[in-house]
Amino acid sequence: MPAMLIAGNWKMYKTAAETIEFCTELRPALEPLDGVEIVVCPPYTSLDEAVRVLAGSGIDVFAQSAHWAKEGAFTGEISAPMLAELGVVGSLVAHSERRQLFAETDESSARRIAGVLDAGLRVIACVGETEEEREAGETEAVLRRQVEAIRGAVEDDDVHRLTIAYEPVWAIGTGRTATPEQAEEAHALIRSLFDVPLLYGGSVKAENAAELLSQPDVDGALVGGASLEVESFAAICEAAAQAA
Repeated sequence: MPAMLIAGNWKMYKTAAETIEFCTELRPALEPLDGVEIVVCPPYTSLDEAVRVLAGSGIDVFAQSAHWAKEGAFTGEISAPMLAELGVVGSLVAHSERRQLFAETDESSARRIAGVLDAGLRVIACVGETEEEREAGETEAVLRRQVEAIRGAVEDDDVHRLTIAYEPVWAIGTGRTATPEQAEEAHALIRSLFDVPLLYGGSVKAENAAELLSQPDVDGALVGGASLEVESFAAICEAAAQAA
């Protein structure tokens, strides 16, 4: 059985100094775990520190986004080759906050996915419906559209480096979580469209991780706020190791 994957998305939290302190504490807390793959996604300014402190620990470092081009006149953006040079091994793409706050679309997200994969890095691509879309009965249509855009951007040879994270937008940072049944229903739909590893994200905590991770089509979790504290993130990783 493939290892569970737990990825911590730090969003715009933790300075470089705070990252060094956090990763130094995280290493011994997670090194005894088997059957779970662990990823942290710091801000750009802390990537180098995270890579250096976590080197040899088995904990991988991803970015939170990456541009599709290798270089160019794209002020404020970071390319996948730049990330690779630091020792970063992958990137989140199309997180709902990127879609909602920074105007990323299915098309631009697909280009970013293709660019990151082309650079030899891994991708965790995010999908999910808003509360309004769910209430309107549009969840399936939204997920189909988003997943098909992702699938169209991925070459067959690169599929093994892709993971999809289902994050219902109404559950991100709100304290609300999809029920295990809602998560499984969405994951089963996504897997029917594109059979790749699937993470659940959206107010994942130590208290609900075990039940969510026990669902047949849930292969891990993309963790937000609970990944900012070593104790809570380690507890989620331990729950994943038990579910693996």
